[in-house]
Amino acid sequence: MSDIAIIGAGKLGTNLGFALMRKGHRIAAVSDKNHLSAQESRQFLDQGKVFDNNTSAARLGQWVILAVPDDAIEKVAGELAGSDIEWPGRFVFHCSGLHTTELLDSLEKSGALVASLHPVQSFSQKKPDPRAFEGIFFGLEGKKEALHLAIGITRQLGAKFFILEAKDKPLYHTACSMASNFLATILDAATELLLKAELSASIVPQILMPLVQGTLQNVNKFDAATALTGPVARGDETSVAKHLEALQQLPDLHDLYVCVAKRSLQVAKRKKYLPEEKIKALEDLLGCR
Repeated sequence: MSDIAIIGAGKLGTNLGFALMRKGHRIAAVSDKNHLSAQESRQFLDQGKVFDNNTSAARLGQWVILAVPDDAIEKVAGELAGSDIEWPGRFVFHCSGLHTTELLDSLEKSGALVASLHPVQSFSQKKPDPRAFEGIFFGLEGKKEALHLAIGITRQLGAKFFILEAKDKPLYHTACSMASNFLATILDAATELLLKAELSASIVPQILMPLVQGTLQNVNKFDAATALTGPVARGDETSVAKHLEALQQLPDLHDLYVCVAKRSLQVAKRKKYLPEEKIKALEDLLGCR
């Protein structure tokens, strides 16, 4: 088992460190520019030294995990590469879904073995969930030796993996963002509409969550296109027209509705749900032509 230095004491770094610790690895160090945040993570992990100096932390790790914001990865890597740490034989992983191991070039030139290790999961809190990584996928990209270790890490965590080419990471990350972040945005929009319909804020989640969970179950059972239901999927231009009318005084939500409805219509066309005359009527309503 290996000594690990966690650079970046946020939600992901803390959860990942905790999961690795439970598999027998030792968290040797936790570093964050916010010393209080590093101390908090150390309390959850119950092991490791706390630093606000990344080099001091990395010196203690055979594996160094950069769980810092994307725009800080290259800077932190350069800082570590410019230190007196002997990098040959050490592994360095960053956790960005968007960026490639190119951001770790300075460390690779110093002898480190590098890869990116991105869990396809969102983390809402620092308090670790013991099962956070079980059954999920990791997107991996990097150099051969580090990839081999990354595969082993995912298996230890009870996760699955796929290997990405560097050129494909932007598409991959966009997909993850749409599925997770934009779903939350659409639910926020739906919540706003129910509140404007004078429903109590206390019951709005109770109204929406069974509907959302049922949809997700159908997506999981079939696929997203097959799970599509509602006015667009059935060619109900009267309902769509009423929706658009209701949103006239809410231009932001109107635009969001039109954008998503256009995509829904493309899905319905692809699945051959609708006759041509209904497709044309909806395209006219949504301004597709």
